[in-house]
Amino acid sequence: MQISQHYQDLFFFILLYMFIICWIIQLFYHWVVFSRLAFYKPRKKKRVFHPVSVIISAKNEYKNLKNNLHLVLEQDYPEFEVVVVNDTSDDDTLELLKYYKLKYSHLKIVNITQNLNFFRGKKFPLALGIKAAAHELLLMTDADCRPISNQWIRKMAGNFRNDIDIVLGYGSYERKKGFLNKLVRYDTFHVAMQYLSLSLIGKTYMGVGRNLAYRKSLFYKNKGFSSHYKVQSGDDDLFINRVANSDNTRIEIDKESHTVSAPASALKEFYNQKKRHVSTARYYKNKYKMILGIYSLSQFLFWILFIILISFQIYLLYLLLLFAIKLVSQFIINKNCMNRLDEKNLFLESFFLELVLVILNPLLVFSNLANKQEKWK
Repeated sequence: MQISQHYQDLFFFILLYMFIICWIIQLFYHWVVFSRLAFYKPRKKKRVFHPVSVIISAKNEYKNLKNNLHLVLEQDYPEFEVVVVNDTSDDDTLELLKYYKLKYSHLKIVNITQNLNFFRGKKFPLALGIKAAAHELLLMTDADCRPISNQWIRKMAGNFRNDIDIVLGYGSYERKKGFLNKLVRYDTFHVAMQYLSLSLIGKTYMGVGRNLAYRKSLFYKNKGFSSHYKVQSGDDDLFINRVANSDNTRIEIDKESHTVSAPASALKEFYNQKKRHVSTARYYKNKYKMILGIYSLSQFLFWILFIILISFQIYLLYLLLLFAIKLVSQFIINKNCMNRLDEKNLFLESFFLELVLVILNPLLVFSNLANKQEKWK
């Protein structure tokens, strides 16, 4: 009995030791990494506004283009064009674009009449849009996105300098009622907190195609999407993961620079969106897979070990003290990051939403290993 009790005590001590390691890692990420965004103050420099080409790929996007395209075309910016690639749509997308062309001379239509996109996804139509672009500075968004203000292009493009090739923006989702909406928005915020914070410490690993700018010359210098053409997703994160470095990227988080999209209305739709995003992570550079993997694993183990130890009431006082410190730290960082990104009505539920994602993300990883990816429309 004494030997059995000894091994049991040792077992729980090891679990506590692992919990403390995860606790330290989580505090490190919050106070060393995510604090960069939480307390970020952009450098004030004189902005230079060079001509910009906005690139949008559209496949059966009549409804979204009707709702959003005029907001892109009516931006307050000295010189810009909007290049919309109609990717073999079989709805009224092309007719709508021709109608808009009569009103907006700076709209350029690239019409794909035959399905030559052997690898599926948006990379082929986006590459054609980039080829057709007249200007060096490219600003990417999606047909289902709309800029929050008419200053969107001005805010994003104003970050370019001679040494800046990439500008990362924030693409939010509409605020609606219901738990799913909060889960979608919190997940979007949480991902943005990671990639924007890591970019601020010179570890840029991704951007989001809903709001992303880079140079046309950078695209061609690195042979576009050629290294990952066969991967259905990744026109944004895999490209940025490959071409970004510690010196050539800036972030733009001013509220007027944001875009907003309609969120997933069903859990299955959100699940499939997450699957596509998670499926590209295995193609990241090893150092970024390690950085993100350590954070995700420590976050998962933190919760699992806490639940196990609290269930057996082992080292209860120490456990609750460590949990409280983590809770307060996370609240401070999350609240400040949410303020920076203008994300409201998420703060109070953030811990519960995090726990849901901690459970969901491993399921997505295993699901991707077992199943083929969904087609892009």
